[in-house]
Amino acid sequence: MRIGFGLIGLLLALAIVAALIKKQMGATRVAVPPAVQGQPAPTVRAQGQQLQQQVRQQVDTLMQQPRAMPDE
Repeated sequence: MRIGFGLIGLLLALAIVAALIKKQMGATRVAVPPAVQGQPAPTVRAQGQQLQQQVRQQVDTLMQQPRAMPDE
């Protein structure tokens, strides 16, 4: 009886972990936008360069803003 409950508990725990892993793996997939007609889909390198450019622009924009100085 005790072994039966232990086995059922173990199977239940494995089922819960498997469901969580499946849900997590589904959430990490990134939807790739379809290619525009006549243009190939962007490569990973091009996407990486575009991301670097966006981050660089955001940093430059933030560096241009004056920083608030606390009153002493």
